[in-house]
Amino acid sequence: MVTNVTSFGRSGLADWVVQRVSAVILAAYTLFLVFWFLQQADVQYTQWVALFESTGMRIFSLLALLSLVAHAWVGVWTITTDYLTPLSLGKAATAVRFVVQCACMVALFVYLVWGIDILWGN
Repeated sequence: MVTNVTSFGRSGLADWVVQRVSAVILAAYTLFLVFWFLQQADVQYTQWVALFESTGMRIFSLLALLSLVAHAWVGVWTITTDYLTPLSLGKAATAVRFVVQCACMVALFVYLVWGIDILWGN
């Protein structure tokens, strides 16, 4: 079993639940947008702005953004702990895994803050 400081003490079951719940939210968001586009004859900028000015859509988009970040983090953590091992990288595996995970965490945080600014900014 891989134990890493970046796992935050979660269990495998918690990661599994996060992956599944976030996937369902992302699927619902995608289906909503697909159906919305299918209902519009010719999407204009004003329609797009009106859609995202509604509080419900902003909340749904924020939920989708948070789900995307959570889904991505669990995936990154799983992949790095499975494939960046001492067997594949030697003694530097822990340091490499830590750097990769930190870089991904920073990128996900930046995308989250940027997305929130886009959704709720002026």
